[in-house]
Amino acid sequence: MTILTVTLNAALDVTYEVEGADWNGVNRVGAVHRRAGGKGVNVARVLAALGHPVLLTGLTGGPTGALIEADLTAAGLPHSFSPVHAASRTTLAVTSSTGTALFNESGPAVDATEVTAFLERYDRLLRTGAEAVVISGSLPPGLSADFYASLCSRAGEAGVPTIVDADGEPLRHAPGGRPAILKPNAEELTRAVGTMDAVAGARALRTAGAGAVVVSRGADGLVAVTPDGEWTARMPYPVAGNPTGAGDASVAGLALGLVQGTPWPTRLRTAAALGAAAVATHVAGDIDHQVFESIRDQIQITPH
Repeated sequence: MTILTVTLNAALDVTYEVEGADWNGVNRVGAVHRRAGGKGVNVARVLAALGHPVLLTGLTGGPTGALIEADLTAAGLPHSFSPVHAASRTTLAVTSSTGTALFNESGPAVDATEVTAFLERYDRLLRTGAEAVVISGSLPPGLSADFYASLCSRAGEAGVPTIVDADGEPLRHAPGGRPAILKPNAEELTRAVGTMDAVAGARALRTAGAGAVVVSRGADGLVAVTPDGEWTARMPYPVAGNPTGAGDASVAGLALGLVQGTPWPTRLRTAAALGAAAVATHVAGDIDHQVFESIRDQIQITPH
C-alpha cells in the first residue's frame, strides 16, 4: 500500500546558496542544487526517507519535465506522471544567512485533452493500492479553482482519504470535496477565510466540509481543529535554516498519521518535528533525522 502524491505543477527546483544577496550587483553562488520539486514531490521525498512507500503523479512536459522525471528515477522515487505539451516550470530559491527568496514560474498551460488524460490515470492509480492521497501546491494555468475539490471527491468515491495543501481559491473550494485534512499555513488561512485567528479559521473550513484542519505557523508550531479535539503544537526552540519545504514535511507527517491511525496529539508532534527537521536542511524535500528525533519529544501539545 502506498501514499499517492499529486503535483500538478511539478518543477525543476534550483537552489542557490549565497553569502549575501546584492539585488543591485553581481552575486557569487557558493553551491547550486538542482532537482525535481513541487510540493507533492517534497512530501514524497520525506515519506520515502521515513521508509513509507510512495507513488508520485501529476503533470510534466517538455525538456524540463524530462529532467524532473529523470531525477525522480535516479532518486528511486516511483512515479506515473501524465504528459502535457508545454514545458514544466523551473523555480529558483536564493538562500543566505539573512533569509530565502523564492522565484516561482506559473507553470505550463493545460488543455482539456490533457486534463482528461490525467483524470483517467488518477482514477486508475486510486484503485491500485493507494491508501491515501496528498494533493498539494499550485494549479497550472488552464485548471479550474475547484479542481482539487474534484480530485478529493474522486478519491472519496474510491474509498481513499485525501490531504490538501493549497492556497487561494483552490483552498477555498477544497472543503467541498470532503478532504480528510486541510493543511494551510497561517497566511493562506487568512486569505481563504478572512480571519487571522487560526482556530476560528480552521473551524470555518471544517464547517465547510473538511474533516480536520491543521494550520502551520512556522516557528510557532501547529494549530489543529479535528473531529477528536483541538490542539496547539508548540516548538521548544526555533530551528535556524531554510524554511522552504517545511510545510511539505509536516504534511508528510500528517499523511503517515492518517494511514497509521495514530492519535492526533502524536500525529501533530510528528508533523511539527518533521517541519523543524526540514528547516535544518538546505534543500526542500530533505530532513535532518537527528533534529527530528531530538525535537519530537520536546514538542508540547496543548488542548484548547
